[in-house]
Amino acid sequence: MRAETQDKRYIAAINKTQPASLPPFSISTFPLSPYKEKLRENLHQMASSTLRLSSSSSCSRQIDAVIHVPKLPKVIPYFSIPKIPTTKPVEELNLRDGFKRIVPVEKISTAPIHDKSPNSDATAATTQLYAILEAVADRVEMHANIGKQRENWNTLLLNSVNMITLTAATMAGAAAIGGAGMPLLALKLSSTLLYSAATGMLLVMNKIQPSQLAEEQRNATRLFKQIQTQIQTMMALGSPSKEDVKSVMEKVLAADKAYPLPLLGAMLDKFPATFEPSVWWPSNQQIQKKNKSSEGKQRGQKNNGWSEEIEVEMREIVEVVKRKDIEDYERLGNLVLKINKVLAIAGPLLTGIAAVGSAFVGNGSWAAVVAVAAGALGSAVNAFEHGGQVGMVFEMYRNCAGFFQLLQESIETTLEERDLEKRENGELFEMNVALKLGRSLSQLRELARKSASSRMDGTAIDEFASKLF
Repeated sequence: MRAETQDKRYIAAINKTQPASLPPFSISTFPLSPYKEKLRENLHQMASSTLRLSSSSSCSRQIDAVIHVPKLPKVIPYFSIPKIPTTKPVEELNLRDGFKRIVPVEKISTAPIHDKSPNSDATAATTQLYAILEAVADRVEMHANIGKQRENWNTLLLNSVNMITLTAATMAGAAAIGGAGMPLLALKLSSTLLYSAATGMLLVMNKIQPSQLAEEQRNATRLFKQIQTQIQTMMALGSPSKEDVKSVMEKVLAADKAYPLPLLGAMLDKFPATFEPSVWWPSNQQIQKKNKSSEGKQRGQKNNGWSEEIEVEMREIVEVVKRKDIEDYERLGNLVLKINKVLAIAGPLLTGIAAVGSAFVGNGSWAAVVAVAAGALGSAVNAFEHGGQVGMVFEMYRNCAGFFQLLQESIETTLEERDLEKRENGELFEMNVALKLGRSLSQLRELARKSASSRMDGTAIDEFASKLF
């Protein structure tokens, strides 16, 4: 009885010190009798600590104390958990011990978030560049595969046409030697049919020029790999802009137009009237020119790596490129174009004459001579045209002339920009030009000095701008 009275006194002391939001503490909460003695001892210790704190508060106005409560035995409490006003019960979980608890889940706002930070435009541009990068990688794979396919076309068609032509010539010769009656007719008919088939195949082969088609796809593969590298460098250097996305899109579309994939309807003309360089870059936009006062002010000072010496040097390089490299490739391109036209006409013409001559074998000695000789010449012309890949050489000259034309336009466009801050860094631009021409910076400056001195003397410079090709 005395112990119960002390327990009630200790419990009352504990209830005075705990917050009002918690329910009153009672020993009846623990119905398990084996733990009452242990609980009573813990209550005595807690009450003693509480009484000591309350007695010491009379000596000091404010004392901060930490009560270390002894560890209670593992007893399943039946306390009610107070509700948190900022949460909302949404789900009940059935636990293994048979009772239910309400699990509060914080309310999550689903309102859309509008990012108006300056980095949002850069993030959108980066996402678009990644999409373009995937498309460019797919184009690289497509052009590489189609290039291999068209290279196989050139090899297979060349071997097939030559074998057909030589077989037809052999049959025509055999018919002229000693054929008579039905054997003669069979040899003549077989030779004529083979020559006719070779003529038709040569007409198609000379029209599409498989070696030139393969070179187009190789150039397209290299170009799209270059665009792919430019996109990766652009994203690695910093946050891209919408102008960068637009510029890359124009480059991709211009490359698609310069090197089409299909043959029907979009194939490039293999025999144009005149030689024209390949153009795989977008057309230059209008450049806003500054007034003369600001122009003179900017030219009088070194800014963004540019100086008067670098501008004069770039102008001299452009003159050398126009007078030597571009003119030379245009001359060679027109020469190869004429040779290719002659060969493309001569091959089918000779096999057609051989087909007509083989039809009259046996009626005279000259018919057999024409059939065999024309067939042999046709096979030789076909081997020189497609075995020597004259179409590929023509496309290579077109690509080289386009390279120098692009270099010329890029230098002229850069020099026409009067705002030096909008230009590419002058020293970096000079280094890029030197690398494209296969020269060092000292060799590039020496070439500019030679060009200037030759123009002053009225003589032609005897050196090409490029040392690569």
